[in-house]
Amino acid sequence: MKRIILLFLVCFLILTTKKSFGQLHTIDIGFRFQKTVDLYYENGITAQYYLTRRWAIGASYYTSKLGSALSSNAIKQDNLVASGTYFFLPEKALKPFLRGSIGYFAANYEEAVFDNLPNSSAILAADAGLAYTFKIPLKLSLSIGYNAITGSGDSGPGTLYPVFYQTSITWNLSKLSTK
Repeated sequence: MKRIILLFLVCFLILTTKKSFGQLHTIDIGFRFQKTVDLYYENGITAQYYLTRRWAIGASYYTSKLGSALSSNAIKQDNLVASGTYFFLPEKALKPFLRGSIGYFAANYEEAVFDNLPNSSAILAADAGLAYTFKIPLKLSLSIGYNAITGSGDSGPGTLYPVFYQTSITWNLSKLSTK
């Protein structure tokens, strides 16, 4: 409990003392590392375009082929999502955010015996977290999320689990316009 209180105290101090290093009308591109609770690691790429200081749209592709299935017989699955993100406290370096995502999920079971099982689904997810923008054009985002559409194997893919957490590391590519 003391660690949690200390963490919140540190976050509060950062939020109240640092100014924003975020930029308007910029593109961040980087890597997304995701872990589904009790299942696979899925890694890939992500990009985000800032419409305003508070709003961003983005897209991500992440796959178990670059995670758990890289060196094992884990099921190969792919995710492609588009997202919208709202940042709280946009003038601060540490910004809480909420994100909604829609997209497509597909699993490749690789064996003919599994051909009758559902292997694709729409994705409808939400996550909440913290994004930290460094003084250099580097950003680190951590969040926990929930997939609203999941599967049991009978109805929907059995490897589309509800709870996930993710980390994104992005680099600001360019400033498209001035303020």
